[in-house]
Amino acid sequence: MKTEQRLKELGFELAPASGPLANYVNAVRTGNLLYLAGKGPGLPGQPMPSGKVGRDFTIEQGYEYARQTGFNLIAVMKAELGDLDKVTRIVKVLGMVNATPEFGHQPEVINGCSDLFVEVFGDRGKHARSAVGMGSLPRGIPVEIEVIVEVEGEAAAAGAPTRREAAAKAPARKKAAPKAKAAPKKAAKKKKR
Repeated sequence: MKTEQRLKELGFELAPASGPLANYVNAVRTGNLLYLAGKGPGLPGQPMPSGKVGRDFTIEQGYEYARQTGFNLIAVMKAELGDLDKVTRIVKVLGMVNATPEFGHQPEVINGCSDLFVEVFGDRGKHARSAVGMGSLPRGIPVEIEVIVEVEGEAAAAGAPTRREAAAKAPARKKAAPKAKAAPKKAAKKKKR
């Protein structure tokens, strides 16, 4: 089943990917890996949530924010790849929870994103993961998640040709004629006086 069809069947509609908040890009592709920058929760037209899980938000609310973040990450995948079926595997998820020092349920919160990836991508969505607590996150968001994704094919960096493409386009080099050997210099004789 096509991934985007699966999204529709689950009743999910992707919003356009949001732009970066500072001097970075949403994703970098090297070879067949796509590294996604950290994203947080938020729905179009609504204010970005701000607060700590364990004080301002419950575990269940944190789970929903992690799920929203997962949608935002899928939107970036779609924007970068054009087709979500090019995702061959969600490799690694790093989930960060803005939490009180005594809060210890980061895994339950980040399950919001992990569960979504498995719902949408099936076995391709099963991944390795870290879920950690943070003293703060940008703009006070409750959750930030970054992802490494394996994708079909390979890509060159930012439109640069691959080595093979560059070699094929390079003009043939002319071989230089061998340099003639210089005749050995004769040592000048000193005149005796």
